[in-house]
Amino acid sequence: MKLYRVSFRQWLLVAFMLIAALLGTASLRALFTLEELMAQSRDSATRAVDLSTAAQSLTERSLAMERASRQSLVLNDAQLRRRFDDAARDARGIIGRLVDNDLPPDLARTWNGHLDTIAGLLGGPAETALDRERTVALEFRELDVLNASVAQQVQQGIAKRNRALLGRLDASRRQLAQQVMLSIALAVALALGFGIWLARPFKRLEKAIVGLGENQLDVPIDISGPSDVRRVSQQLDWLRLRLMELDADKARFLRHISHELKTPLAAMREGVALLQDGVAGELNTSQREVAQILNVNTTVLQGQIEALLRFNAAAFEARQLRRQRTDLTVLLEQQVDSQRLQWQARNLKVRVEGEPLDALVDPEKVGTAVANLLSNAIRFSPPDGTVRLLVSRVSGNARIDITDQGPGIARTDRERIFEPFYRGERQPQDMVRGTGIGLSIVQEYIAAHGGRIELVPANEGAHFRIELPHAL
Repeated sequence: MKLYRVSFRQWLLVAFMLIAALLGTASLRALFTLEELMAQSRDSATRAVDLSTAAQSLTERSLAMERASRQSLVLNDAQLRRRFDDAARDARGIIGRLVDNDLPPDLARTWNGHLDTIAGLLGGPAETALDRERTVALEFRELDVLNASVAQQVQQGIAKRNRALLGRLDASRRQLAQQVMLSIALAVALALGFGIWLARPFKRLEKAIVGLGENQLDVPIDISGPSDVRRVSQQLDWLRLRLMELDADKARFLRHISHELKTPLAAMREGVALLQDGVAGELNTSQREVAQILNVNTTVLQGQIEALLRFNAAAFEARQLRRQRTDLTVLLEQQVDSQRLQWQARNLKVRVEGEPLDALVDPEKVGTAVANLLSNAIRFSPPDGTVRLLVSRVSGNARIDITDQGPGIARTDRERIFEPFYRGERQPQDMVRGTGIGLSIVQEYIAAHGGRIELVPANEGAHFRIELPHAL
């Protein structure tokens, strides 16, 4: 229940914050990883340069030692000997640094051993100086070979560290890619989850609103979800109750008005009948004409009251749809068959054309609408004429076209043809004048389905077109 106290906007904010936190964490993780890899790359490059420089310095120090040692042996100069000792100390330091950076210890010991041998040859009697100088030269040749090995080992170490760094880079890249993909997948899952969870109450709200529009007022509206959605649900349920009250008031009003109008009208008709029967005395010719006028007008008035009640009842029932999958072609054939006597009496041809087409409609109300249009087409068609009913699918909608070969609709009547109780000027001479509510009822029933009916301009006769949604 505490969760339901949170509003939809607050839940939406929470969803955005969670997704932003997830993506932000992944981005920061990627940034830190990139910074770490860049630092490792910089350190590796700096270390490679230092080691290469150290290997090169070792060769330079070897040349300096060789020059100083041989000159000190030939000249027996103490200054040259100190110069050799300084160079030797630097060289040993370089070897130590290289050992700390993966130079094989055996190679370092061999190199130091040769240097110790050279240092030992620098001391001795003057008469053996030339022999020792030649031996020192040979030792430095060996030392040069060792320097080359040291340089090679250094390059191999650099290459090995580079390969290790590349391996770490690839591993970090794969790990980072997995983290980013996982973060994106989790963000999408969160977005879909929140979207579906938050959209579900709105779908129920939409269904409830559609139910109100179709006058399904007996089903209470109770939608769980965020607090603001529940408030809307409560307001819709309040609206449902108000609509029920209004429908009840309307039904009571229709019952009362029917009773209040029919009772005095029946008394008037009975009184006129008594006058015409001469109960109150014999009527002269003028009086009989007045009584006849009263009788005709009371009959017309009664018909209009009954038509008004039928129209209001039809408008009320139009909102109470019972949709089901219906084959419109079969429905049209049933209506044609139900009026077979009428169109056969006028020797008409009535054809239903088109392929089978299903739609989610109330078959009773759509059947009534088609029956009214078909009845009008039969009334206005000339003998031996043709009435066509065509079923087709257009842009996902079901279309029903009804055409006849009668006089058609006058241009002045086309704007008002669907108004209640409006009767056009072109009426059949051999039939009773209609009440003018048939097309109004048709429009009420079709509009209740979310469709529309229109009068299509035609060169001959009348052409009415019905379009209904939810064609299957």
